[in-house]
Amino acid sequence: MYIDEIRRFLPHRYPFLLIDRVLECVPGENLTAIKNVSVNEPFFTGHFPETPIMPGVLIIEALAQATGLLGFRTMSEEPSADLLYMLVGVDDIRFKRQVVPGDQLTLKAKLERRSKVIWKFSCEASVDGHVVTAANLLCAAKGKE
Repeated sequence: MYIDEIRRFLPHRYPFLLIDRVLECVPGENLTAIKNVSVNEPFFTGHFPETPIMPGVLIIEALAQATGLLGFRTMSEEPSADLLYMLVGVDDIRFKRQVVPGDQLTLKAKLERRSKVIWKFSCEASVDGHVVTAANLLCAAKGKE
Protein backbone atom coordinates (compact mmCIF):
# COMPACT_ATOMS: atom_id res chain seq x y z
CA MET A 1 0.00 0.00 0.00
CA TYR A 2 1.28 3.41 -0.94
CA ILE A 3 0.28 6.69 0.69
CA ASP A 4 -2.86 7.30 -1.40
CA GLU A 5 -4.35 3.97 -0.34
CA ILE A 6 -3.22 4.44 3.27
CA ARG A 7 -5.06 7.79 3.31
CA ARG A 8 -8.21 6.04 2.09
CA PHE A 9 -8.14 3.71 5.10
CA LEU A 10 -6.91 6.06 7.85
CA PRO A 11 -8.55 9.38 8.76
CA HIS A 12 -5.25 10.86 10.01
CA ARG A 13 -3.56 13.68 8.11
CA TYR A 14 -0.33 15.69 8.45
CA PRO A 15 1.23 15.97 10.92
CA PHE A 16 -0.43 12.95 12.50
CA LEU A 17 -0.39 10.38 9.70
CA LEU A 18 2.57 8.27 10.83
CA ILE A 19 2.71 5.52 8.20
CA ASP A 20 4.46 6.12 4.89
CA ARG A 21 4.07 2.72 3.25
CA VAL A 22 2.73 -0.77 3.91
CA LEU A 23 5.21 -3.43 2.83
CA GLU A 24 3.05 -6.48 3.56
CA CYS A 25 -0.51 -7.13 4.68
CA VAL A 26 -2.12 -10.49 5.29
CA PRO A 27 -5.71 -9.69 6.35
CA GLY A 28 -6.64 -11.44 9.57
CA GLU A 29 -2.99 -12.12 10.40
CA ASN A 30 -0.32 -9.39 10.20
CA LEU A 31 0.91 -6.18 8.66
CA THR A 32 4.36 -4.63 8.15
CA ALA A 33 4.69 -0.90 7.46
CA ILE A 34 7.34 1.80 7.54
CA LYS A 35 7.61 5.32 8.93
CA ASN A 36 10.49 7.45 7.71
CA VAL A 37 11.66 9.69 10.55
CA SER A 38 12.79 13.11 9.31
CA VAL A 39 14.43 15.95 11.21
CA ASN A 40 11.64 18.12 9.72
CA GLU A 41 8.96 16.42 11.89
CA PRO A 42 7.19 19.14 13.91
CA PHE A 43 7.65 17.36 17.26
CA PHE A 44 11.46 17.58 17.04
CA THR A 45 11.37 21.36 17.63
CA GLY A 46 10.38 20.67 21.24
CA HIS A 47 11.44 17.04 21.90
CA PHE A 48 14.33 17.80 22.34
CA PRO A 49 15.81 20.69 20.33
CA GLU A 50 19.46 19.83 21.06
CA THR A 51 18.99 16.03 21.04
CA PRO A 52 15.98 15.17 18.85
CA ILE A 53 14.24 11.96 19.94
CA MET A 54 10.92 10.69 18.58
CA PRO A 55 8.40 10.66 21.46
CA GLY A 56 7.44 7.17 22.60
CA VAL A 57 3.75 8.02 22.46
CA LEU A 58 4.13 8.74 18.73
CA ILE A 59 5.81 5.36 18.18
CA ILE A 60 2.79 3.79 19.91
CA GLU A 61 0.47 5.90 17.72
CA ALA A 62 2.30 4.70 14.59
CA LEU A 63 1.82 1.10 15.75
CA ALA A 64 -1.86 1.84 16.46
CA GLN A 65 -2.25 3.18 12.92
CA ALA A 66 -0.69 -0.05 11.63
CA THR A 67 -3.30 -2.04 13.59
CA GLY A 68 -5.99 0.20 12.11
CA LEU A 69 -4.88 -0.63 8.59
CA LEU A 70 -4.76 -4.33 9.42
CA GLY A 71 -8.18 -4.14 11.08
CA PHE A 72 -9.82 -2.35 8.15
CA ARG A 73 -8.20 -4.69 5.61
CA THR A 74 -9.39 -7.66 7.69
CA MET A 75 -12.99 -6.40 7.86
CA SER A 76 -13.33 -5.44 4.21
CA GLU A 77 -11.53 -4.15 1.16
CA GLU A 78 -13.02 -0.66 1.47
CA PRO A 79 -13.11 1.63 4.51
CA SER A 80 -16.45 2.61 5.97
CA ALA A 81 -17.18 6.31 6.53
CA ASP A 82 -19.34 5.54 9.58
CA LEU A 83 -16.80 3.30 11.36
CA LEU A 84 -14.14 4.62 13.71
CA TYR A 85 -11.19 2.49 14.77
CA MET A 86 -9.70 3.62 18.09
CA LEU A 87 -6.86 2.68 20.42
CA VAL A 88 -8.42 1.65 23.76
CA GLY A 89 -5.53 0.03 25.65
CA VAL A 90 -1.77 -0.46 25.75
CA ASP A 91 -0.23 -3.34 27.72
CA ASP A 92 3.28 -4.67 28.30
CA ILE A 93 4.97 -1.72 26.64
CA ARG A 94 8.74 -1.59 26.45
CA PHE A 95 10.93 1.16 25.01
CA LYS A 96 14.33 -0.35 24.26
CA ARG A 97 16.10 2.24 22.10
CA GLN A 98 15.72 5.83 21.00
CA VAL A 99 14.41 6.76 17.55
CA VAL A 100 16.17 9.73 15.97
CA PRO A 101 16.04 11.68 12.69
CA GLY A 102 17.19 9.59 9.75
CA ASP A 103 15.82 6.33 11.19
CA GLN A 104 13.29 4.23 9.34
CA LEU A 105 10.82 2.59 11.69
CA THR A 106 9.57 -0.82 10.67
CA LEU A 107 6.17 -1.32 12.25
CA LYS A 108 4.77 -4.83 12.72
CA ALA A 109 1.29 -5.66 13.95
CA LYS A 110 0.02 -9.20 14.47
CA LEU A 111 -3.65 -9.89 15.17
CA GLU A 112 -3.83 -12.08 18.28
CA ARG A 113 -7.58 -12.24 18.78
CA ARG A 114 -10.86 -10.54 18.06
CA SER A 115 -13.78 -10.49 20.46
CA LYS A 116 -16.85 -8.54 19.31
CA VAL A 117 -15.56 -4.97 18.88
CA ILE A 118 -12.24 -5.40 20.76
CA TRP A 119 -9.17 -6.49 18.82
CA LYS A 120 -5.85 -7.45 20.44
CA PHE A 121 -2.55 -7.05 18.58
CA SER A 122 1.05 -7.80 19.44
CA CYS A 123 3.17 -5.01 17.97
CA GLU A 124 6.80 -4.21 17.46
CA ALA A 125 8.70 -1.23 16.08
CA SER A 126 12.30 -1.69 14.96
CA VAL A 127 15.12 0.25 13.33
CA ASP A 128 17.72 -1.61 11.27
CA GLY A 129 16.51 -4.93 12.68
CA HIS A 130 16.78 -3.80 16.31
CA VAL A 131 13.56 -3.64 18.34
CA VAL A 132 12.94 -0.14 19.71
CA THR A 133 9.42 -0.64 21.09
CA ALA A 134 7.21 -3.63 21.81
CA ALA A 135 3.63 -3.56 23.11
CA ASN A 136 0.25 -5.23 23.06
CA LEU A 137 -2.45 -2.91 21.76
CA LEU A 138 -6.19 -3.15 22.23
CA CYS A 139 -8.33 -1.44 19.63
CA ALA A 140 -12.06 -1.10 19.11
CA ALA A 141 -14.00 -0.75 15.88
CA LYS A 142 -17.09 1.30 16.64
CA GLY A 143 -19.74 3.18 14.73
CA LYS A 144 -19.43 6.99 14.84
CA GLU A 145 -21.81 8.63 17.28
